[in-house]
Amino acid sequence: MAKPPIERIVRIAELEIDPDRIDSFRALLAEEIEASVQNEPGVLFLHAVALKGAPEMVRVIECYADQSAYRAHLTARHFLKYKAQTAHMVRSLQLIETEPIALRAKSSPNSD
Repeated sequence: MAKPPIERIVRIAELEIDPDRIDSFRALLAEEIEASVQNEPGVLFLHAVALKGAPEMVRVIECYADQSAYRAHLTARHFLKYKAQTAHMVRSLQLIETEPIALRAKSSPNSD
C-alpha cells in the first residue's frame, strides 16, 4: 500500500519593520532562524530577504515538515523570545498560505 504524500507547510511572512530598528530586527531574526534550523528537526528551511531598496520590507519563506512541526515551532522558546523582542519593531505582518509545487535545494558548506 502506498504511503500518503507528506504535506509540507510553506508560508511566506510579509513584514514591515520600523526603519529605525532594522539592524536590531535583522540580528534577532538571524538568531531565531539559526536556532530554529539547528534545534527543530521539523523546520526544513527558513529564508529571510528584504525587498531591494526597501530594507524595512522583509519577507520570510518558511518550510516545515508537517503541521505538527509548524505547531512545535510556534511554541519553541527561541521563537517566543524572537516574537517578544521584535513585537515593537514590526509595523505589519501578513502570513500568506501556499501550496508547494516543487521544493528543492542544494546543500552548501558555505551557505549563510
